[in-house]
Amino acid sequence: MKVRIRSILGCAGSVLVTIPAMGAGEKPNVVYIIMDDLGYGDLGCFGQEKIETPNIDRIRAEGIRFTQHYSGSPVSAPSRCVLMTGLHSGHAQIRHNNEMASRGAVNNHDSMFVHPELEGQAPLRAGTMTLGRMMQNAGYVTGCFGKWGLGYPGSEGVPNRQGFDRFYGYNCQRQAHTYYPPFLYADDRRVMLDNKVFNPHYMHLRDGEDPNDPANYERFYQKDYANDFIFDDLVRFVDANRNKPFFVMWTTPLPHVSLMAPKKWVDYYVKKFGDEKPYLGQSGYAACRYPRATYAAMVSYFDWQVGELLKKLEKDVILDNTLIFFTSDNGPTFNGGSDSPWFNSGGPFKSEYGWGKCFPHEGGIRVPAVAMWRGHIKPGSETDHICCFQDMMPTLAEIAGIDSPRTDGISFVAAMCGQASSQKEHEYLYWEYPDQIGHIAVRMGKWKGIISGTKKGNDEIRLYDLEKDIQELEDVSASNQETVARIRAIIQKEHTPYEY
Repeated sequence: MKVRIRSILGCAGSVLVTIPAMGAGEKPNVVYIIMDDLGYGDLGCFGQEKIETPNIDRIRAEGIRFTQHYSGSPVSAPSRCVLMTGLHSGHAQIRHNNEMASRGAVNNHDSMFVHPELEGQAPLRAGTMTLGRMMQNAGYVTGCFGKWGLGYPGSEGVPNRQGFDRFYGYNCQRQAHTYYPPFLYADDRRVMLDNKVFNPHYMHLRDGEDPNDPANYERFYQKDYANDFIFDDLVRFVDANRNKPFFVMWTTPLPHVSLMAPKKWVDYYVKKFGDEKPYLGQSGYAACRYPRATYAAMVSYFDWQVGELLKKLEKDVILDNTLIFFTSDNGPTFNGGSDSPWFNSGGPFKSEYGWGKCFPHEGGIRVPAVAMWRGHIKPGSETDHICCFQDMMPTLAEIAGIDSPRTDGISFVAAMCGQASSQKEHEYLYWEYPDQIGHIAVRMGKWKGIISGTKKGNDEIRLYDLEKDIQELEDVSASNQETVARIRAIIQKEHTPYEY
């Protein structure tokens, strides 16, 4: 796999791209779809051979595939913070999954059910310029559907205080670890579901239960599957606003563990894959009789929902004026019964523990991305333009016809719309993830520098040549000290103090 190196054009900014003229008031609708822990290789259009994703593959066939698109962080909350604010993780407000344990029993699901103040994660600050607020200012009605994770109930970080006219889904990432939660949120109000309270991290078989008997897992599957309700509310939002420009953030928790999917989808893959070894909960999250089949089912179920949305947009004659952008928040996970090596979820990258989610290797932060926008994006096209989550804000600002707020991003409208010669490039990309052992990464052209163990005081930079070593197996720092010095200077420049 080759990495195309273009001339470096310097700092973040915007390039004016000629977009075909639209009638007065005809701003394009935008649907931004982000899956949770979906690997680079988990889609058919990125080489997946076991999981079927015909509708997401359709977006690629009618649009463009990005081969070098990066998430904002190797885990959920900080990655979404980068996306929402346009600031990379050296400047972002939130840099890891901060559960704010000082509040009390934040991991006790019974307590969270009684005390909403124990839900959720560290909040975005009041008045933060987010994608939602920017699109509101551009004349869009805005909605977020799925998982939030950027502010606990009652805080300034909740979606309705951060630029979204409508929110429906999980406020709290921990609640999203089960697909049968006792409640979801409609704006700032709990909507009760017909489900019991379960701690998804301790849903194990009882002593003496046969692990091969599917009946022993049935109590983990309840009546109301959350993602059905989230999708229904999204469709109602689109229906109510089909005559206005709308901006939809569809932030599904799928396929993040726990492994849970509607039975008909699981049955399809059990028939396709055959019998398999059950997952008994030994690495956290709910036990699952058919873990591989269920993971595939979660992806294909969501792919079906994507297809249903495309049908609706087409039926309402608004698909032609809608940009659809699809991606993932980070690389594939390693726990909860998932089996990313078996699926080849990392594609050309390593994805097992230490290389995928939670780590700034390519398998942890390079994510699948496809987009379609009829009349603007050439069907079946592809770009190796190096871009990242912080680029979405200036990109959508250009599409909406407004000036972008100040960000660390660069609009990639030119690359997306087939005008590569006018596309401005990043001099480098920067990531830091201070949780666990602490990581920093820099992508600079073909070079990738990584520091691991920053919490223990380590500052040794490992250097990889992605043009020759896409799996980051050979540290070439010793023979490229000048490049190492440049990366070290970037790290010193880009890190700023943070609260969360």
